[in-house]
This record gives sequence, structure tokens and C-alpha cells, in this order.
Amino acid sequence: MKALFLAAGFGTRLRPLTLQVPKCLVPIHGRPLMDIWLEQVVNAGINEVLVNTHYLSDQVGTYLQSSCYSTNVTCVYEPQLQGTAATIVNNRAFFYREDALVIHADNLCHANLVDFFESHRHRPKECLMTMLTFEADSPSSCGIVELDKRGVVVNFFEKVAFPPGKIANGAIYLLSAEMLDLMVTDFFSAEDFSTQVLPNMTGRIFTHHTRDVLIDIGTPEAYAAANCL
Repeated sequence: MKALFLAAGFGTRLRPLTLQVPKCLVPIHGRPLMDIWLEQVVNAGINEVLVNTHYLSDQVGTYLQSSCYSTNVTCVYEPQLQGTAATIVNNRAFFYREDALVIHADNLCHANLVDFFESHRHRPKECLMTMLTFEADSPSSCGIVELDKRGVVVNFFEKVAFPPGKIANGAIYLLSAEMLDLMVTDFFSAEDFSTQVLPNMTGRIFTHHTRDVLIDIGTPEAYAAANCL
């Protein structure tokens, strides 16, 4: 298994902090967020990580070159910022025939990745991917999922006023090699993974629920909360 860190975005909601620092490198208790992610995935047994960059890419590259995980990481620069689905498709060759851990690297997550991997290995045979889920404090601001009794996604509610529950998409995914192939054949023109791919995969997405910390560090308030944990 290999990992893809989605780290190219502008982090506009987190300004003014992200005017000087890319969102994936904002400090959490003095430590770059990406450093936390790299430690987690390497400790879980993943030794090859691809990081896509665009905004303030020089800073990301400099950090990675000096990191103790530098030998585990390859950077790919996007001259024009792409959507999440397009990034996955354009880097399909990196994964070859292996499964892919796809992470929005601007989230802070303390979930047990080994348990997540184990759930993915035991997913129902019709499921091509596994999504990490969590219980949202503010469901209307999240992508809420409806599940069947097995934990398979049967419906999505993307930031609706009155969602039917609190189980939210954590934007951390395990994609099988078959799913990666499907991305190339069926979703080659898609830009956004959450809105253009996932809704077309109902019945084929397994879930693994975490009760550990999972925070989208997208606003100054969320960033402050992450630094108070």
C-alpha cells in the first residue's frame, strides 16, 4: 500500500495564517501538521508517500527535504491546481497495482490507521473502497453518510441544512487497485472526488468509524481547537 497526501490547496478559510504558511504545514503544538501525518502513516507500515503541491510549494519541498521522512516521500508539483479526483487519476501510475491511502493532509486525525487497514481488508466483496467516518459536532457543515447494517454507504448528504444523522465523511480513504482503475476508465474527466465520484459509488463504499480526534483545520476556530487538544 502507498499513500497520497492532498496538500496543494490555498487554505483561504484559514487566512491570514496561510498567507505565509501552506495549510499542510501549519503548526500543531509547534509541529508541522504534515510531520504528524508522515509519522502516522510510516508507523502504520506505509513506506512510500506521494505529496501533491501547488500553493507555496517551495516551502513544502524544503520541509520534506529536511524531514526525517524524506526518503519515504516523492513530491509532484501541479502547475495548475487540480481537483482531488483529477490528482488521483493523473498519479495512477504511482500506485501500480497496490491499494492507495488518500489523505486530505489539512485534517488532523488520531485514528488508528492499522485498524482502518484491517477493516478495508475485510470489506464486503462488492465494495471497492473504504471511507473513514466520524461523528460530526456540526452535521450541517459536513458531508453526512447514510449506512446500511453492514456499514456500506447507501446515500450522501453534502452540507444540507437538516441531515438525517451525524456520521460524516472524514475525507480519508482507502482505494483498492480496482477503484483506481475505475477512476481512470469511468471518472477520468471528474475534478472533485467528494462531489463527482463518491455519489456515484453508493453501495460500493465500506466505512470504518473512528471515535478518535478528526478535525478539518479549515478555519481559525478549528485551528485553535486543534491546538487545545
